[in-house]
Amino acid sequence: MKHFLEWARPGSPELELANRLDPERIPRHIAVIMDGNGRWAQKRFLPRAAGHRAGVEAVRASIEGCRRLGVEALTLYAFSVENWKRPKDEVNTLWGLLRRYLRQELDSLISNGVQLRVIGRIDELPLDVQDELDDAIAKTAGNHGLILNVALNYGGRSEIVDAVNAAIASAKASAGEVRLDEDAFEKYLYTAGLPDPDLLIRTSGEVRVSNFLLWQIAYTEIWVTQKFWPDFREIDLLEAILDFQGRERRFGGLSQRGSDEPALVGVADASRPAVQPDFPE
Repeated sequence: MKHFLEWARPGSPELELANRLDPERIPRHIAVIMDGNGRWAQKRFLPRAAGHRAGVEAVRASIEGCRRLGVEALTLYAFSVENWKRPKDEVNTLWGLLRRYLRQELDSLISNGVQLRVIGRIDELPLDVQDELDDAIAKTAGNHGLILNVALNYGGRSEIVDAVNAAIASAKASAGEVRLDEDAFEKYLYTAGLPDPDLLIRTSGEVRVSNFLLWQIAYTEIWVTQKFWPDFREIDLLEAILDFQGRERRFGGLSQRGSDEPALVGVADASRPAVQPDFPE
């Protein structure tokens, strides 16, 4: 939190919002559904690829914002198992952008203590992409700052299926019976060892989870902004966290505020109409 206050310009909206945050209640883990790249480009009469390129700046802002605020983990939904249905040229563009991002940003990730991890069915990605990812993961493995989880070829249902199969394989290997409870099952998930997300952010106005971290977000607070992903910046991250801190998290218990009614999903700029989903859905 101190690093963010030092970074924000005096008198800026970012500093004003940051000063309103409770540093003891910063979310440990934030997950983001990065949606709206294509529509951002279409509104500007640009090819969809331009929207994906513009989204890189939002990725950078989110990583830097979370790092400076002291967030432990940031999980970005970059490519779902369903995204293979998109036009081949668009999918290839995304892989090219990912490789370029890793080459350009790797030194910054290392110097800022960011540890890169990837979740999903990575063995199905193009081999050159796997090589780039393996190199970046190895070079940041010793970092102890923000954990950056990138969800690639990811699906929440696929993750649960993979976890079940891993548990079955473990039972066969040990020639014994494996009895699972929730804690034991979580050890087979892609996110094993990480806390569940406290806050899920979705851009572009859609109010659904799109097969993302289905097990992990059972009690996650959801915040939606009408902004397309390329326009997302540190100030939006601050607004999401400030809204999060204003909620009462009951985890199935009774409210301490005199009401046990469920809260609505937090939506920023709710006066704008909803739009059709883009990546990663």
